Amino acid sequence: MLHLNAHSFLQSAYQYLAGVLPETPLQKWDFRQDINMLKVFRHGDFPRWSYVLNEVQHVATHWEAQGPIALFGENPLSPEEEESFIRQLQELHPWRKGPYELFGVKVETEWRSDMKWSRIYPHLSPLNDRMVLDVGSGNGFYGWHMIKAGARQVLGVDPFLLFVLQWALIAKMIPLADRFRNVVLPFGVEAIPKNCMAFDTVFSMGVLYHRRDTKQHLSELLGFLRDGGEVVLETLILEGDDKRCLYPPNRYAKMRNVWAIPTIPLLKQWMYGVGFQNVRTVDVTRTTVQEQRRTDWMTFESLSDFLDPEDAQKTIEGHPAPVRAVLLANR
Repeated sequence: MLHLNAHSFLQSAYQYLAGVLPETPLQKWDFRQDINMLKVFRHGDFPRWSYVLNEVQHVATHWEAQGPIALFGENPLSPEEEESFIRQLQELHPWRKGPYELFGVKVETEWRSDMKWSRIYPHLSPLNDRMVLDVGSGNGFYGWHMIKAGARQVLGVDPFLLFVLQWALIAKMIPLADRFRNVVLPFGVEAIPKNCMAFDTVFSMGVLYHRRDTKQHLSELLGFLRDGGEVVLETLILEGDDKRCLYPPNRYAKMRNVWAIPTIPLLKQWMYGVGFQNVRTVDVTRTTVQEQRRTDWMTFESLSDFLDPEDAQKTIEGHPAPVRAVLLANR
């Protein structure tokens, strides 16, 4: 019975979103039917995660996502409440994107996602009143920042149910007026209608190198944008001015599903090739252990375990260590 309540919260979010989509080119997309056909809610941990969502009853009267931490709730909890709340949050381990501060509890996530946002945000076209798609959104951390920057609606998609439940837990705690302006749906980019031209801004951050067909992914992103819309592409790149691409034969930084890491000139060629215009590089940053690391909220291996212990400029497999670039382009 408890996890039906959690399911009801998710259905409320999807009902809200269904009321928004008729005002967009996505009006014919029956995403709720798509969700009903998914097997994600049969995940063995869904009852346990849902129990946490049902048990947490804290409601924030105020939230912020303009500084380094997404802050929800001004009033700290009593020691007993805080101890219980931390246990509940830890049931949703691992926390990848953040950091968050929830009623005084600091959730130090694996990624300092705020560092990436601070590099990207100054270069974006204003998000005010924009319909935004966040591909591979995780728990929706960036979506809260997008809402605070003025976005009308943020639609995140991520196939990992745990991250959807993390988003739902946070959304449940904030005022109803903002609760569903940032919604994370439990599926991949493939579920979004192709060539829908429904979004003003499309983010794809940390996704491209996981796609077996990189050019197909770029074409999908282009098709999601209205004419003149902006794509924000963040991905692993090789350093260099030539047109080369690393195709890892086995693993890259212990990841199995890394298919292609191009130089920026080659990546730009791919983007122009599928139809993007005005492609420009706005940031290139080497990933450091200050930005990605193991914490109490993500206790598995992290960047320091993925690098050569004798040479931090290489992955443990001998490839160049992670460098990430942000490129913007228009339809």
